[in-house]
Amino acid sequence: MVVLRSSPFGNANRTRVLIALSLLTQSYARELSRLIETPLSGIQGALRTLERDGLVVGRMVGRTRVFEINPRYFARQELEQFLVRLREEEPELRSAVEGVRRRPRRTGKPL
Repeated sequence: MVVLRSSPFGNANRTRVLIALSLLTQSYARELSRLIETPLSGIQGALRTLERDGLVVGRMVGRTRVFEINPRYFARQELEQFLVRLREEEPELRSAVEGVRRRPRRTGKPL
């Protein structure tokens, strides 16, 4: 696990969740937990406070709550630009996100 030099959003979990969401566009708590290599409860707490602060929004997709950076956040463009800069300090997270499969596997296709 990489420790950030600073945590501009309150703590490292909140900052890394925002960076991951900026890379993924949208995600859910368990996926973020695997990518960030942090216990699920810490990610859920970070998502809860980020949602309360208006930085992210969640919606239900089936039985899964999916989160994304709030498109109506008053400073969204500035936030996205800042997160692009913060991503430069997270090469492990960027490579983990690149390995995330975003479409279903064809039925019967071998792993």
